[in-house]
Amino acid sequence: MKGLFITAAMAALVAAGPAAAETGDWLVRLRAINVAPNEDANIATIGGNVDIDTSIVPELDITYFVRDQWAVELILGVTPHDVMAVGTSLGDVDLGEVTLLPPTLTLQYHFNPDGQVRPYLGAGVNYTHFFDENLPAGSALTSIDYDASFGLAAQAGVDFALDEDWFVNLDVKYIDIDTDVTINGAIAAAVQIDPVVFGLGIGRRF
Repeated sequence: MKGLFITAAMAALVAAGPAAAETGDWLVRLRAINVAPNEDANIATIGGNVDIDTSIVPELDITYFVRDQWAVELILGVTPHDVMAVGTSLGDVDLGEVTLLPPTLTLQYHFNPDGQVRPYLGAGVNYTHFFDENLPAGSALTSIDYDASFGLAAQAGVDFALDEDWFVNLDVKYIDIDTDVTINGAIAAAVQIDPVVFGLGIGRRF
C-alpha cells in the first residue's frame, strides 16, 4: 500500500509538471559548495610550490532569464583558506590564512527549462578580492598581501523540479584565479588557485 501511494504521488507530480521558466523569471539558489583549489606557484628566491586547503562554505546565487532558455547568474560567497609554501629551500613555510570574495557572473543556456530535469551550461567572468590575510602567530614574516584577480569561469549544472516553484540543484564550476603575492613588501610569488567548485542546494523560482 505504501509503495502504491508513493507511485501515485510521483505520477501526479509528473502529470502536473513544473511551470516553465520564462523571460523575466528569477531563480534564487542556496548551495553548500566545496571549493577545491588546483594550486600552482612560481616562488621567487626560495623555490617550492604552494598548498591551499579545500573550503566548504554556503553560496547564494541569483539567476535572471533574459530569454526563455538564456539566463544570467550572479554567484556570491566567501571562502577562507589556509596557505602553505611547500618544498622550499627553507622547508615548509606557513603563510597563514586568507579569505576570498569571488563574485562570478555567467551567461547560461538552459536546455529544458520547462521539464522536470533542467540541465544548463554557463560561461562568464570572475573578479576575486582577497582580504583577512593573517600570518600565523610567531611568524618571521611581517606582512603578506594578495593582488585582486580577473579571470574566466565555466559552469555546468542541473535543476530537478520538486513542484512549480521549488527545485534541487547540482552545479560544478571552474574558476580562473591568479594572484601575485607580496611578502614583506616585495613580490614573492605568482600563484594560480584555479578552483573547481562543487555545489548542492535548493532553489526557488519567482
